[in-house]
Amino acid sequence: MSQGNGHDHHEMSFFRKYIWSTDHKTIGIQWLFTALLFIFLGGGLALMIRMSLARPGSVLDSNYYWIMTMHGTIMIFFVIIPILVGAFANFLIPLQIGAEDMAFPRLNALAYWMIWPSAIIMLASFFVEGGAASFGWTSYPPGTGTEVMSTSGMTAPSGGSGGLGQTLWLVSVFFVGMTSIVGAVNYVTTVVKLRAPGMTYFRMPLTTWSIFITAILAVFGTPVLASGALMLLADRVIGTTFFQPSHDGNVLLWQHLFWFYSHPAVYIMVLPAMGIVSEIISCFARKPIFGYKPMVVAMSGIAGLGFIVWGHHMFMSGMNPVLGMTFMISTMMIALPSAIKTFNWLATLWRGNIQFTVPMCHAIAFVSMFIVGGLSGIFMAATPVDIHIHDTYFIVAHFHYVVFGGTMFAVFGAICFWFPKMFGRMMNSAWGYIHFVVSFIFFNLTFFPMHMLGQAGHPRRIAWSYDVLKDQGYAFLKEYQGMNEFITICAFVLGFAQIIFVLNVIWSSLKGEKAEKNPWKATTLEWSAASPPPHLNWDGKIPTVHRGAYEYGSPEGKDDFIPQDADLTKA
Repeated sequence: MSQGNGHDHHEMSFFRKYIWSTDHKTIGIQWLFTALLFIFLGGGLALMIRMSLARPGSVLDSNYYWIMTMHGTIMIFFVIIPILVGAFANFLIPLQIGAEDMAFPRLNALAYWMIWPSAIIMLASFFVEGGAASFGWTSYPPGTGTEVMSTSGMTAPSGGSGGLGQTLWLVSVFFVGMTSIVGAVNYVTTVVKLRAPGMTYFRMPLTTWSIFITAILAVFGTPVLASGALMLLADRVIGTTFFQPSHDGNVLLWQHLFWFYSHPAVYIMVLPAMGIVSEIISCFARKPIFGYKPMVVAMSGIAGLGFIVWGHHMFMSGMNPVLGMTFMISTMMIALPSAIKTFNWLATLWRGNIQFTVPMCHAIAFVSMFIVGGLSGIFMAATPVDIHIHDTYFIVAHFHYVVFGGTMFAVFGAICFWFPKMFGRMMNSAWGYIHFVVSFIFFNLTFFPMHMLGQAGHPRRIAWSYDVLKDQGYAFLKEYQGMNEFITICAFVLGFAQIIFVLNVIWSSLKGEKAEKNPWKATTLEWSAASPPPHLNWDGKIPTVHRGAYEYGSPEGKDDFIPQDADLTKA
């Protein structure tokens, strides 16, 4: 059976080819531009948060909670996961394993188009009576489960139940979950069934390995979130009481269900970034990746441990100390496979012929920022320390070092690295360096001071008005207002720097210098296809793989790299 099953081979119309496409490459690019669109919305909300904190008591304070909630929701569900598990998974998996397309092309298209009902429902919540969801991206009950107050007799906490906006939030998240599950099943099936001749599991590039492991995480974890969203939705609209303690429900059950998915979701965001960075570092250090198999084992270990550490988000819930100790130890253990990967990246760089291209700069930034985020995470793994810093800006700093400083720098590097393969053109490197330098400097100026705010006791998720909060013991934080203003200025520079990147992507895709087939002299299989690859990728001739993914500096070849499909016996 042809791997291209589900495709039309005749000349297609513009809409059939570029809009309603079942081609994995087109769908990957659709995911990419969709995420870039939503990054402006999510980033704009982040700047509104900073404006409120820089000027306590401003008009934004009355809307602070829905701004904070929607910022986190949009950035996680509509930017980071779609760009990594949507854009790059779709574009790269078939090319890197030698397939013509995904195993289920129409299902692949469905996974993309399902994100739009979810996005429309989420955006509609901005305009309904009562406003958007206002209980954080975690949406903890009982406050979020009380829309049917008239029939259940429940009373909403101060601030209300979120009204229709909170209900729309839950419906949207459910659709996002379905999108993730459908896509993940397709990725796993494609990797298992459609690898080219000679492409064994341990010849796959680490990017494909990381997405494969991530897809398995999504298959096991996302149904738990989707089920929890349905249960909470039922509490709101039909009067069930799954999470209502006043009616024998268990309010902590939602936290268990939510974090059982959402902590692995951190690795759904980070693992693909790890694979991408491994590939970029190996290519531009001109060395084989150090410890290829330990890297695969480390990613698998991170995924496995990710499912047994969710309780560290609940140290403040009053859990049994023995259970808390178990979660604390398992959380500390997850540092071990992360350390393996970090040392392997450093060993790959050691004595390499390093080329400081724009993708390489972003990859090295990922490693350094991930280390900072990982080290701060060790503090939170210890229950006694977490009790002090759990609801402070220390957590905000840690999370953004991992998810923005880590993941987004990897995303920037990935777009620059595979841009020639996607569009057949090179990105403008001068603007690429400018974007990198400004982003790196102002990212650190924005988020590193938050560690100090957190240590001082500055709470997160609160709109500041010192006159109101001084009675609660926070008046001393007024001396840190200057730091909040400094962070806000840096955040605005960081945000506007991303306009440079998006304009570079758009301009280069239309007017950039034409790219050759393999401009980076890389070894993995996708660089053996044309730039951009044709329909079904290989012009009907599936490549045969003869070697591993990272043969740089090998004495067997004439150059300093040997492509995976190179058959030196015929040379």
